[in-house]
Amino acid sequence: MKNLKPKYKRILIKLSGEALAGEAGHGLDENVISRVVDQIKQIHDLGVEIALVIGGGNFWRGRQGKKMDRTTADHMGMLATVMNSLAMMDALEQQGIPTRVQTALIMTSVAEPYILRRALHHFEKGRIVIMACGTGNPYCSTDTAAAQRACEIQADVLMMAKNIDGIYDSDPKVNPSATKYDHINYIDVIKDGIKAMDATAATMCMENNVPVLAFGLDEENSLIKAVCGDKLGTIIDNN
Repeated sequence: MKNLKPKYKRILIKLSGEALAGEAGHGLDENVISRVVDQIKQIHDLGVEIALVIGGGNFWRGRQGKKMDRTTADHMGMLATVMNSLAMMDALEQQGIPTRVQTALIMTSVAEPYILRRALHHFEKGRIVIMACGTGNPYCSTDTAAAQRACEIQADVLMMAKNIDGIYDSDPKVNPSATKYDHINYIDVIKDGIKAMDATAATMCMENNVPVLAFGLDEENSLIKAVCGDKLGTIIDNN
C-alpha cells in the first residue's frame, strides 16, 4: 500500500487470542501472526507509536475452570497472554522491529515489569510495547486491561481487532438480520448492554475520552486501513 498517511500518532491494538489461532480455534497460527506482523511493520514504518494487548483465549479462558477458584483460573489466563505476547515479540523482531514485553505480574526472566514511564520511553526509542497479564488482577478481562493501558499511555485510539467486522445490535452468527453499527456512543453501549466490550472497559474509555474502533482482523489490511482512518468497523466514542 502506497502513500499512506496515519490518522493517529499513538495507538493501542487489542488482539483477541482466538484471532491468532486462525481456523483451528486454539494455539497459534503462524500464517495469521505473519499477516498481522506485516501490517504492524508498515504501521510502525509510518512512525506510529504502537502498544499491543493480546488476550489468551486460544490457550485458556478463566471461565473454563468451572470447578476452579476464580482467582486461580484468572491467573492462568494471564499466563496465557504471556505466551501469546512472547510469540508476537519474536515474530516482530524477526522483521527487525524492536519490541518489549511488559507484564503486570512480575516475571523478570522473560519480560520487563509493566512500568508506564518505561513504556513511554520505549515509544520514544521507536519500540513496540506488548502489555501482558492483563491488569495483574483477577476478575478483570483483557478488554479492561486494554482500556486501562490505553488511558495510561494517552493513546489516540483503542483498536479492537476481532473475529467479527464490527458491532451489531445482536449476534450476527445467531441472527442473520442483525444490524451493524457504523458509530455508537458509550452511553448506549453501557445502557443497552451491547456486547462490544465489557462495561468496565467501556466506562473507563468513556470517562477518559478514548475512542474505540472495533473491526474485523480478517479483512485484508484492516489494521493499516484502521490506522489511516478508512471507513471500517464501528467507532465508539462520546459524540
